Formats: sequence, C-alpha cells, structure tokens
Amino acid sequence: MAGAIPMDMDTSTAQPTARADASPGQPPARPMRADARRNHDRLVGEARRSFAEHGTDASLEDIARRAGVGIGTLYRHFPNRDALMNAVFQDALGSLLDRSRELAAAEAPCRALVEWLGAIVTHAGEYRGLAHSLMSASRDESSALVQCHLPLREAGAGLLRRAQESGSVRGDVSIDDLLQLTNAIALAAEQSPDDPELADRLLRLTLRGLK
Repeated sequence: MAGAIPMDMDTSTAQPTARADASPGQPPARPMRADARRNHDRLVGEARRSFAEHGTDASLEDIARRAGVGIGTLYRHFPNRDALMNAVFQDALGSLLDRSRELAAAEAPCRALVEWLGAIVTHAGEYRGLAHSLMSASRDESSALVQCHLPLREAGAGLLRRAQESGSVRGDVSIDDLLQLTNAIALAAEQSPDDPELADRLLRLTLRGLK
C-alpha cells in the first residue's frame, strides 16, 4: 500500500492506541478507550475471516466495511497490512510456541523438530499468502511480521540445538535455513491443492536431509 493514508469521518479512535508494531524501548502506548478496543477487535475478527476466505491479500477496504468502520480507522489501528496480519496471527503464534515447549523434552529430538516444523506448515496453510509473507518478513526487519518470525526462530533454534546435541541432526544446519525451507514447503503445498500429501512428503525428505 503506497500513498497517503485515506481519511474518513470516523473519529472514535482519535485517542492514541496501542500499536501492533511498537518498537522495543519506546514508552508504552496509553490503553485504548473502550470504543477503540471494540473497533480493534472487530477489525481483527473480520481480517481473520477474510484472510481465511480470500488469502492475506484480501481487500482492506472490505475488511473495514465488514467491521463497520472507515478505512481511516483501520489504518489508525494498523498502519499497514503486515501490522494487521501480525495481530491476526497472535493466537496461532501462541499455539506454536506452546507446542515447541511441549516437544522440548521429546525422546526423539529430530522427529520433534520436524513435527514442529510440520505444525508451522499446517498453520501457514490456513491462510493463502501467509508462507510468502513470512519468508519476506525474515529478510525485512521493518516488517511488523518480524514480531511473529522472531519468536518462532527462537523456539525453533532451541529444538534444533537439542537435536544437534543428541547427534541426530547435522551441525551445519541453521534454524534460518530450516524456517525458509518450511515456508517454501507451505508455499508449494498452497500452490498444489490437488496433492494434499505433498507437504508430508517434503517434510519426510527434510527429516532425511537433517540426519
């Protein structure tokens, strides 16, 4: 999205709100007013439905309209598409991080790592375009989606380190390469909807290559 942010007549969120892309070290934003919080939650809910139905390139104007607000209100809460995507995927991010902690004590560290990577593929498959966006975010520190990528990277690094220490994964494997490979698998599966087993096959090949 380029150009000036469109303006509308909805002034219910004129007060400063908590931003999805706030940088570490900045003073915390003031809590949102009740009406602003309602708008925020409606926008996230409608974005989740639209992304699931139409992909992550769904129209932001339609999301705002279905949430009952103007496009200017959407941009005041989420200055760009990545910021809105980051808000939508926080619940899934929490589930993936929880799963990484559960797998941290698994008896087969290599299989635990690949199982977790498979969970990422499954999640990315729920929203067409997400895998591509996550791949791009890993190379763009200014993207709000870095707030999803960095926790996933840290969680995956712990699982990879344990697998390497057990001797079941080669020492030259990096978590950055694995996450890019995982997103590539998700993207390949997204583009081959007539082959529902593709992702599993590619993950099995990944398992062989790690050893």
